[in-house]
Amino acid sequence: MTANAAFDLIINNGRHFDGSGGPSAIRHLGIRNGHVAAISDTPLDETGCPEVINAAGEWVMPGFLDTHTHYDAELLAGPGLKESVRHGVTTVTFGSCSIGMVCSDAEDCSDLFTRVESIPREEVLPLLKRTKTWNTPRGYVAHLEQMPLGPNVTAFLGHSDLRVSVMGLSRAVDKQVQPTATEMQRMEAVLEEGLDVGLLGLSTMTTKWDKLDGDRERSKSLPTTYAKWREYAQLNRILRRRGRIHQGAPDIVTKINMFAFLFASFGWFRKPLKTTLITLMDVKSNGLLHRVVGKLAHFCNRFLGADFRWQALPCPFEVHADGIDLVIFEEFGAGEAALHLADEIERNKLLKDESYRRWFRKNYESKLTPRVWHRDFHDAAIVGCPDASVVGKSFGEVADARGIHPVDAFLDLVVAHGKALRWKTTIGNYRKHRLEAIVQEKGAILSFSDAGAHIRNMAFYNFPLRMLKLVNDAQAEGRAFMSLEKAVWRLTGELGDWFGIDAGHLRLGARADIAIINPRGLDDSLAAYAEAPMPEFGGVARMVNRNDAAVTATIINGRVAYRQTRFATDFGNQSGYGRFLRAGEIPARAVDFGPAPESSLARAA
Repeated sequence: MTANAAFDLIINNGRHFDGSGGPSAIRHLGIRNGHVAAISDTPLDETGCPEVINAAGEWVMPGFLDTHTHYDAELLAGPGLKESVRHGVTTVTFGSCSIGMVCSDAEDCSDLFTRVESIPREEVLPLLKRTKTWNTPRGYVAHLEQMPLGPNVTAFLGHSDLRVSVMGLSRAVDKQVQPTATEMQRMEAVLEEGLDVGLLGLSTMTTKWDKLDGDRERSKSLPTTYAKWREYAQLNRILRRRGRIHQGAPDIVTKINMFAFLFASFGWFRKPLKTTLITLMDVKSNGLLHRVVGKLAHFCNRFLGADFRWQALPCPFEVHADGIDLVIFEEFGAGEAALHLADEIERNKLLKDESYRRWFRKNYESKLTPRVWHRDFHDAAIVGCPDASVVGKSFGEVADARGIHPVDAFLDLVVAHGKALRWKTTIGNYRKHRLEAIVQEKGAILSFSDAGAHIRNMAFYNFPLRMLKLVNDAQAEGRAFMSLEKAVWRLTGELGDWFGIDAGHLRLGARADIAIINPRGLDDSLAAYAEAPMPEFGGVARMVNRNDAAVTATIINGRVAYRQTRFATDFGNQSGYGRFLRAGEIPARAVDFGPAPESSLARAA
């Protein structure tokens, strides 16, 4: 091999998974100019190569895709998005659930985002006022392309963001108002522009418990929930024609309108509409539903010409809360009333009122109303409180000891300790055998981490690693339900292909976005609780994952971004790692990528 053919990076002796689901094998990879330039069964010539990684005993695979995040705000302050990259994620998607920061002004975007996604408004609003200079999809993409991105990024156009930018906030959340013909034409034009510049499609939300922040229209549901189905249908025609995606959520309390989304996806005598909804989960409040809707999606895809995918998380859905600040309380009236009050004194006055407590107890005990939360305070453990005597107990146990109702025990502790009361519960995916069935569903994709949101409530940044552990553990126990190759495909190639982006494959000529995984690190630390400060948002503590033994290295665009707990010194500060991936832009595969540049980690060392 000549000097001009030297590799930028060589990865030797790893078990190579290409993201297709095909057989894995011990191979050697040569990376040049951000692409895979060689895949060999025999060692490569290391002459002139500045960096060689020996991956013996480790798995070398495409970097993971996280196709449901809410990194919209964090990206503007810290484009490295290190909490995902440290877990092998090399591509993220935001603009989910109708919320985005594309079209509306700074205050509107903040009000749409901060309460729904549990991010401090006092951090997000000033950030947007400082940085937001665009109000079109073209301007937004131009801004992304000049940022020093860490992972690759893709985005949806949020319908709430779009609706507010065209109709104004007050009209967009007035149930008596629907867009005029001129306003619909404007929405269509903006959506077309978004698709022209490479956005994945449109995101919506029909669950009404997602509420606005701020003081102008506080506690109104997101603007997208005020749209009639004909408004969705008109925008869907554009998505269908252009082969792009409708990402949304049915009303997850009643679930009924999921049939409208399924029907819209049908391909009978027309092009199917690519549709993905949250979420396929074995919830404690209804253990049968996921079995029905998962199979229904597959049936519609196979026999009715649909192109529909539920999003599924491959791990237990455990949530934490500070006091009463948790989105599940938005699903019933008494909870909504408490969360509407931002002032703690006013809120505590309400929580102490006996008539309010009767209302809350009635909501809690109702067996007839649809729900997501199981509403069982005996299944909610206190993990932190100034009163150490209650730590480690459930609210139900505290209630039993005090001879009171579990709701009163909960509200008493909230009034006494506010956000210093820390507790947790598991909403769903609590049965391992059902979780194993969910991740095999053909009508589902592995997604829905919500990374970048609910920062005090949950942390699923490492969900791909938890998927690998689920499959690897079953194999070790002699009851394999899925091959590792298929598991990797579900986390990489399947997602890249379905979303239509240049990601998810580690084959000759592909972008060199790579995760090197140490299987010995796929242990119980993946589920351990951890917190870390967010320097992007004034140091506020957020839930994170810390399982540093599992990921040896994360490589983005051929550059080692993260290796053995360290980030490259220029990562998140200099361009050359991630980029904006345009939907539908899949380049022809080439083999010769020219002479290799100097390695960034070699410079850092």
